[in-house]
Amino acid sequence: MHLLPVPVRRFAAWCAVVLLAAAVGWVGVLLCAVLRTAVVPVLLALLGSALLGPMYRRLVKVGVNRSVAAALTCVAVVAVVGGAVYIVVAALIDSGEQIIGSLRRAAQDIAERFGAVGTSLDDIAANARELLSRFGQTAASGLISGVSVVGETIAMAVLALLLVFFFLRDSHRASGGLRALAPRGTADTVEAMARRAFQAVEGFMRGTTFIAFIDAVCITVGLLVLDVPGAVGLGALVFVGAYIPYLGAFISGAVAVLVALADRGFVIALWALGVVLAVQMLEGHVLQPMIQSRTVQMHPAVVMLAITAGASVAGLLGMLLAVPLTAAAFGVVHELRARYGTAPEPSKP
Repeated sequence: MHLLPVPVRRFAAWCAVVLLAAAVGWVGVLLCAVLRTAVVPVLLALLGSALLGPMYRRLVKVGVNRSVAAALTCVAVVAVVGGAVYIVVAALIDSGEQIIGSLRRAAQDIAERFGAVGTSLDDIAANARELLSRFGQTAASGLISGVSVVGETIAMAVLALLLVFFFLRDSHRASGGLRALAPRGTADTVEAMARRAFQAVEGFMRGTTFIAFIDAVCITVGLLVLDVPGAVGLGALVFVGAYIPYLGAFISGAVAVLVALADRGFVIALWALGVVLAVQMLEGHVLQPMIQSRTVQMHPAVVMLAITAGASVAGLLGMLLAVPLTAAAFGVVHELRARYGTAPEPSKP
């Protein structure tokens, strides 16, 4: 080993460190996948606690008991989430027939303009109900497995809600617990890293929620003015999609434009596209810099890589969790850099 040049030995040492870190990370991912029914509720509860922390702290500040304040916060979450689900489902039920009819009319228009190719599209639109019924029969054959998945999802949601209650109620004990578990001499560093990571997640969740609300309201109002069917449901889709940066906005906006194109025609679709682009420009150039200027800033390339990695590991849930977890990691890195970064050498006279 001593016969090798110093740069080669350093390179080999760095390679060993990178491989070891990658192996540890991969084992951690595998363990999380195996224990997903316990890991996912914990992560969701942490995100929920970061989002609902201000409301809980305000209730405690006005004199409400901690347990009561945490319970009221959880009840508010159930009410808001349940209301959002009801709005989306009701909007889809009310406008589903209208959207299918508009798609059929659009296919007929294409058939008149483009001949045989459009005729096949018209046939597909005309037979949409038959296709959906066949799909429903196929889905019914997997009902047992579907029920198990639904049961697991409900169990994880209930566990996450209970964990949100305990995390909020016992949040004042978190620092003491971390200091007790930290190795000797590292309590201050561990506490500072945890606080910085949680502040990054909290800032991301609050900023994203506020931006998502503004985007959803603006796009819903625009679609209502344009008389696009399912405007409220599409606005709710925009709100949910905002938690997946860039990709979620693109998908939800594309769905709104396609619905406008199918039901109201090309001109209204262009107006809908203009509304979506205007809202996205407002978000990117005004809301994002103004609202999230105090949180951890991440380059768009890092965000896209995080979303891609999260999707490859855990699908849609991974896409939702990837960015806040990356924000937490950036917060830890910034704290370590602030504590252990080398200070610049003083200039010589």
